[in-house]
Amino acid sequence: MAAVLDPTHRFYYLGNFQQVLDWLAQRYGDLLNAEERDFITAFPGLPLASRALFVRMMMRKGELFRVSKLGYPEIDCSLQALRGLPGAWVEHDPVLSLQQFAQLSTRAELLVQFDSPALRSPACKALRKDALLSLLAEDAAHGHPRPFSQWQHKGSDQAVRLLNRPLCERLRLMLFGNLRQDWSEFVLADIGTLRYERVTLGPEARGFRSRADIDLYLQLHACRQAYEAGTAAGSLLPMLPHGAFDNPWLDSRRQRLMFRIGQLFEKQQDLSQAHAVYAGCAYPGARARAIRVLEKLGRFGAAHSLLRTAQQSPESEAERQHLARIAPRLARQLGQPAPGRRRAAIVDRLDLHLPRQGAARVELAVGDYLQRQQPEAAVFYVENVLANALFGLLCWEAIFAAIPGAFFHPFQREPADLFSADFHGRRRAQFERCLARLEDGSHRAAILATHDAKVGVQSPFVAWGGLTRELLELALDCIPPAHLRLWCLRILEDVRENRSGFPDLIQFWPQQRSYRMIEVKGPGDKLQDNQLRWLDYCARHGMPVSVCYLQWEALAA
Repeated sequence: MAAVLDPTHRFYYLGNFQQVLDWLAQRYGDLLNAEERDFITAFPGLPLASRALFVRMMMRKGELFRVSKLGYPEIDCSLQALRGLPGAWVEHDPVLSLQQFAQLSTRAELLVQFDSPALRSPACKALRKDALLSLLAEDAAHGHPRPFSQWQHKGSDQAVRLLNRPLCERLRLMLFGNLRQDWSEFVLADIGTLRYERVTLGPEARGFRSRADIDLYLQLHACRQAYEAGTAAGSLLPMLPHGAFDNPWLDSRRQRLMFRIGQLFEKQQDLSQAHAVYAGCAYPGARARAIRVLEKLGRFGAAHSLLRTAQQSPESEAERQHLARIAPRLARQLGQPAPGRRRAAIVDRLDLHLPRQGAARVELAVGDYLQRQQPEAAVFYVENVLANALFGLLCWEAIFAAIPGAFFHPFQREPADLFSADFHGRRRAQFERCLARLEDGSHRAAILATHDAKVGVQSPFVAWGGLTRELLELALDCIPPAHLRLWCLRILEDVRENRSGFPDLIQFWPQQRSYRMIEVKGPGDKLQDNQLRWLDYCARHGMPVSVCYLQWEALAA
C-alpha cells in the first residue's frame, strides 16, 4: 500500500480511503462480491465533497446522523454533499424509534421537542436524559416509529442513515484481518502516534483465502459479541461455526471462543455440557479443564485415563503444572499410590519488614530499600518489560519475517501466527541466526542498534514506555549471554504463556558484571502459576533469583 497522505492535507482521509479501495481491489478482487465491487467502482466518480462526507460519516460510530452535526471546514455544504451520494448508500429522513430519536438529541432538545405540561414541572426538568426517556416511553403516542421529521416538532434539522455500514465493515475486515482496528489507524500512523514495521507483502499475503473465510470470521465475531453481551452458553454454542476450518488463523479464533463457552457451561454447573465442549476443543488448557470437569462429575477413571494421555505429551509447562496438581487427587480416589512429584528448585528467600510509605507499591518500596542498602547496585522495576524487550530486539528480524500467513496489511503490530504452536518452527532458521549473536558476542551491538533504529515501532515484545537505553546497556553489561539465550528459548517454547511471569525487580552490580532478579510479594499475596514456573526455570539453570516477602511494620501507638 502506498504511503498515507500528510494529515495537513485538507482531504488526507479521503486519499487514504481511496488507497484502501485500490489496495483491496488489487489484493482481494477475486473474493469481492457484486455489492463490494460496485461500491469500489462507483466511489471515485462521485463529487469530491460527497466522497469526503461519506468517509467522514463512515469513520464515526453508528449509522444515524443529524445533518447539523456533519459540519466540516473542508466541506462547504453537507446537505448538498449528501445529495450527491447514491440512494442505496444513504437514506434521508429515516424512520426512527423514540430511542433512536433520543440518541440523536440532547436532554435539553428533548424537553423542547416534547413540550407538554407534564414535562414543565421542576421535577421533570431535573431528570437525567435516561429517566426523561423512560417517562416519554410511557406515553402510548410515542410507541410507534416515524420519520425523523415527524419526531422533530420544532426545528428544521434533518437526519440521514448510512445504509452501507455493513459493507464498509467488511472492507475494514479485509484490510485489517480483524474488526478491532478501525480507520483511525491511518490518522494515528499519519501523525506518528503509531508506527509499524514495514514488512514486504507479497501477492499471497492476505488474511482471507476465500469468501467463506470472510463469512466465517463474521460469524465468529457475532458469536463473540453475543458472548460479551452475556448470552447464555446454551444459546452461544449453536452460533459457533462448526466443521473443518482450513484456515489455521481463523480456527485458532474459533477454538479460543469455544474454550470460553466451555468455561461458561462450567460456571453454570452444566458439567456434562462443559466436558463435551472441552473434549472437542484444541485451545491450550481445554484438556486440563476436561480432566477437572470429569473429576467433578465423579468419573475418576475417565479423568485418570485422560490425565495419563496428557502426561505422555503435555502441551505446555502450564498443562504439566496443572496435571501435577490433579494427579494425587485422582490417585487417591482410585486407591492408587500417590505419584511422585518433581520437587521445585530451591529459590532464595528474602524477608523484609518496612515502614509503610503511603500508597506506594510493594515493588517500589522494596526497590527503594535495596537501592539505599547498596547505592552502587541499581534497582529497576521491570516485571515483564526487560526480558521481553531483550528478546524482541535481538530477534526482531525473525519476528517480522515476511512468511506466508503472518502479515497481510501495513498496520500489524505482530504476526498473525504469534501464538500458534509452529510460530518458532516456521522461522527456525531466522531465530537461529539471531540467537547465534549470543555465541559470538555481537548481540550487544545488535540489540542496541535495533533499539536505536526501531524505537517507537509497534512490537508484541517491546514496551517502549518502560524501556530506556540506560537499562538496556546495564542489562547487556551484567546478564551473561547464556542466560539471555535461555530466556529467549523459553519464550519461544510458548509465547502466549511465557511472555509473563518474570520477577518484578532486577538489580545490577556493574563493577562485578552481575545481576539478581527479585519477585516481590506483599502481605497476603501468593505466587502465581506463571511466576512459579519462571522461578523454577531460573533456579534450575543457575540464574540468580529471589522471592522477597514484605511485611509492613506496625505503626507506633
